[in-house]
This record gives sequence, structure tokens and C-alpha cells, in this order.
Amino acid sequence: MPLVSMNGILAAAAKEGYAVGAFNPVDYASMKAIMCAAEEENAPVILQTSAKTVRYYGHETLAMWMRELAEQSAIPAVLHLDHGKELEMIRRCIETGWTSVMIDASHLPFEQNLAMSREVVDMATAAGVGVEAELGEIVGVEEDISVSEEDAHLADPDKAEIFCRELELGVFAPAIGTGHGFYKGTPKVDFDLIEEIYGRTATPLALHGGTGLSDDIIQRCIRSGCAKINISTHLKHAFVDGFSNYHKTNPDDYEPLKVLGAQFEVMKQLLREKIRQFGGSGKGRQLAAVL
Repeated sequence: MPLVSMNGILAAAAKEGYAVGAFNPVDYASMKAIMCAAEEENAPVILQTSAKTVRYYGHETLAMWMRELAEQSAIPAVLHLDHGKELEMIRRCIETGWTSVMIDASHLPFEQNLAMSREVVDMATAAGVGVEAELGEIVGVEEDISVSEEDAHLADPDKAEIFCRELELGVFAPAIGTGHGFYKGTPKVDFDLIEEIYGRTATPLALHGGTGLSDDIIQRCIRSGCAKINISTHLKHAFVDGFSNYHKTNPDDYEPLKVLGAQFEVMKQLLREKIRQFGGSGKGRQLAAVL
């Protein structure tokens, strides 16, 4: 089916109490692995490209790959720009075929963040494209920008309410104590803050930094209003380890397609596990029928 906006699938997920996996592919094979895993689990899925991945391959190439894979599938899939910081890149994504974009102006003062996010919402809504925006700064490294624990700050619920009242968002990404990358120790997730923000905004929430969180944390976040869970680092590790571990085990096998096949299966297995964990299995075709 054609690519869809994330708005409908996340509204359904929030209503029914599950989350949609949002995975960051790094090439065509990982993009295909995400789609295959979603098809086998009969689940809606979000494929989110980082800005550096867009710069590496180009807008047209990524959009072409994704359209081809989506049109061969019966499950709802979203092509999403993750952590977009440049208006021109966001504009080109909308023009080229992304069905969802994130504006991350969280590093700016609140009023500037709101103004820049409003500009993106205006251009995206006119094209039928969903928008994610962020408030507060999430610890870790994203797009080669590092935010230390000292500099990170959680979203203010009063400002979150204003933010979501002023903007028509498909999903809202407040900083709630998670971080990008693997965790060193146990993250201090503020569940009360998640519940308060969701209760005051009624907007599906995005959980950034899903890699390495315990199942207890993930399930509580979903119950509290998180309808989109981001997995990037874990998939990157599966991508590299799936390739290198096969070669270590089979040092004399230089048939590239065997190595790539092993890498593909490692990624797909991880993706299926995450989709099941988030509760999206079995929701895909049913959801597709009403979108």
C-alpha cells in the first residue's frame, strides 16, 4: 500500500494501548529487513531516516527505495525524518515523499522552538505530512551532537501543554529521562512526568532512546502514553555484528550474498522481537483497512 502519515497509526496505537516501532535503517537491506519484520508480524511500522543518512544517499534514492517496499506490502508504513534541524532538508523531504517529519529545535529557547516548529507544521500539514516536535533536551549523541547529563533537561509540563495546544502534532517528543545510545546504568525515567504531559496534551508521545530499556520501563511508558518507540543504536549493532560475526564464524566464506543474508536475518529477528514487545503485532492489516 502507499506510504501513510504517522498521525492515523499513532492515534490508533495510543487509543488501543500499544506502541509503533520506529526504526532507523542505514541502507536498502536494513530498510527491507524492517518491512519484512513488520509484514511477518502484521504490524504498522515507522522507518525513520536520520539527517546524515539522507545526506549520504540523497532524498530521491531513499524515497524511491521506500516507495517500492511499501507498495509491495499490505501493512501501513511511514517514512519519517528523525531529528530534522534544517528547514531546507525538511522541506525537501516533504517534497520528495516523506510522509512524516521531525523538527528538533529543542536546543532553542521555548519561543523560538515554538515558532520554528509552527513553520514546519504549516508546510507539512499543507502536504498531508505528519509532524513530530521535541521539547527539553535528551541526553546522548544524536546527529553527531552530544548532550551531556549536565546540559540535558526534562520537558516542562506547562510549556508542553502550550506547545501541543499551539501546534497540530502527530506525535510529541518530550524529554522524560531517557537517552540516545546504550545506557550506562539505569536511566531515571520520570513516569509521572510522562503521565502528566499525556494527560494535559492528549497527544501521542514519542519515546526516544528505546535501545537498552528494560521491558518493565517500556511497558510502563506505553501505558503512560508513549505510542512511538525509537530504536536506532540496537539496529546499528545488529547491522554490524550480523555481518562481522558471520565472517568470524566462517572465515573462509567470501560469498557476499551469504554474509548479507546472515546480517539480514539478525536484523529481522531483532526487529520482530521489538515489534512484539511494543504490542504492534497483528494490528497492521486491520489498521490499513481504515486508513
